[in-house]
Amino acid sequence: MKKDKKDKKKDKKKDKSKDKSKSKSKDVSKASNKRAGDAGDSPKKKRVKTEEPQEHIWKWWEEEALEAGTKWRTLEHRGPVLAPEYVPLPKHVRFYYDGKPMDLAEAAEEVAGFYARMLDHEYTSMEQFNKNFFKDWRKEMTPSEKETITDLKKCDFRRIGEYYKEETEKRKAMTKEQKQALKAEQDAITAEYGFCVVDGHKQKIANFRVEPPGLFRGRGQHPKMGKLKKRIRAEDIIINIGKKANVPKPPIGRWKEVRHDNTVSWLASWTENIMGNVKYVMLNPSSKAKSMKDFQKYEKARELKKHVDLIRKNYTEDFSAREMAIRQRAVALYFIDRLALRAGNEKDEEQADTVGCCSLRLEHIKLSVETVDEEYMVEFDFLGKDSIRYQNKVQVEKKVFKNINLFMEGKAPQDDLFDRLTTTSLNKYLNECMDGLTAKVFRTYNASKTLQDELDKRTDFKMTVEEKMLAYNRANRAVAVLCNHQRAPPKTHDKQMENLETKISDKEKQLKEVKKELKQAKKDKDEKAKEKFKKKVQTIENQLHKLEIQRKDKSENKTIALGTSKLNYLDPRITVAWCKKYEVSIDKVYNKTQREKFLWAIDMATPDFRF
Repeated sequence: MKKDKKDKKKDKKKDKSKDKSKSKSKDVSKASNKRAGDAGDSPKKKRVKTEEPQEHIWKWWEEEALEAGTKWRTLEHRGPVLAPEYVPLPKHVRFYYDGKPMDLAEAAEEVAGFYARMLDHEYTSMEQFNKNFFKDWRKEMTPSEKETITDLKKCDFRRIGEYYKEETEKRKAMTKEQKQALKAEQDAITAEYGFCVVDGHKQKIANFRVEPPGLFRGRGQHPKMGKLKKRIRAEDIIINIGKKANVPKPPIGRWKEVRHDNTVSWLASWTENIMGNVKYVMLNPSSKAKSMKDFQKYEKARELKKHVDLIRKNYTEDFSAREMAIRQRAVALYFIDRLALRAGNEKDEEQADTVGCCSLRLEHIKLSVETVDEEYMVEFDFLGKDSIRYQNKVQVEKKVFKNINLFMEGKAPQDDLFDRLTTTSLNKYLNECMDGLTAKVFRTYNASKTLQDELDKRTDFKMTVEEKMLAYNRANRAVAVLCNHQRAPPKTHDKQMENLETKISDKEKQLKEVKKELKQAKKDKDEKAKEKFKKKVQTIENQLHKLEIQRKDKSENKTIALGTSKLNYLDPRITVAWCKKYEVSIDKVYNKTQREKFLWAIDMATPDFRF
């Protein structure tokens, strides 16, 4: 007992000394922060990043692989969250037809609301959009509504549109407490439905909310724009879950089907009514299933480097093949390899008019010869994936140029350039060259190799972190240009550039003043002042250099989307190895979501990794 009391006294003394040392360390950190503030230009306190609590990390790459074709052993989840039921409009919010107020049944009123919300959008001025909308809206009407409403031009949705605008403004004007309560509500839903358990490990779900009903927009001039996307109910949904797991109960009705298929990684599926496509509830990009798929994709692209020289040799020889089909395949492969063009899947009349390599038409290309250096040029201009315009003028080999001329003979502008080639036949040939080879593998290989080569060429150990980041972004930009990853200039771009110019101008004035003071100190032979102003000049020059790099980087990135290639085409191990080799913090290159997605690469890649 006496010993226990002595031990307790000792512990109390230890705790007191710990508290004192803690308070001392706090005082020291406060003093150092104050000194840091005094040394810099701004007296503001620096924000200290608080470390986020570590989530459970599943190092699946260290485990034994599952049997071929098996995606999981056990799977549990709560099912998808269905869109909330429609809330009818208040009685004072009216729809008008031909200048007169008219009551609509709930089904027709809901669809009218979808249109009313879009009155300020250019879609509602498009003939195709209005035609499709009116046709589908009439299907939701009662017989008497159909009889009355026969002309969209006589419909007045303005009061409904105004009501929804007011509701939006009310949400924006909510108090902090109201917003927090709403967030807490959403967080509770995410906590319950946003996660699943795969083989005993908690995993995030990417899209656990079923898309609500509305009007289809599509990309570009889509022929189905304006059609009604119908509400998805439990009866439309197939649930995929482990055999021993509890099947989640739907809020209303019953599920279409319950499966226990461990050869697929989706948790739920349904067929949407616009294109008849199957939609899936999938795991988050950071999950094992998605990460494993990424890892395999980049390993397949790395495998191509063993075969690429022979493939290039073969298609170059095929430029002179006797069969026209083989020549066309060779030129198409040349474009896919050198320009990272997509193969281009066959589309039907109900899809937007976008093309890839195999579906190029004569109207998409122009040939020219620059006689001074005898350069053979091909100019491309077409709408690629997601209706993004591809414009590029490139120099090609003489044989490629001559073949294109040959393929164009006797054809009209609307005719296919490669009339003897299909995506299916091209992919079949690629698979013969290397197991699992597709145009996308070529694209991934060339994108990743370009990044590796550009980083090797642009980076130096002597560079500052800012210079290294500029080198990285320029390497990433070279890939984005190769893959035609464009974006519209951000709305805030001009303002950001203006702010940067102001900061640079202010910093230049500050530098001028400090240099004057340094000159004076030298004149007065004041060694103490001279050293002080020398340090100040160096600090301001460094700050100015950083701002100039920032300006350069922002300007060069104006219309280039770096994120697309970073997420989908660049082996993350190249980036991680570069960061580790050149001592650049990974969070300067990847944000939190990207770091979660590429956790396997961050753990796996060493500084000497080569693609």
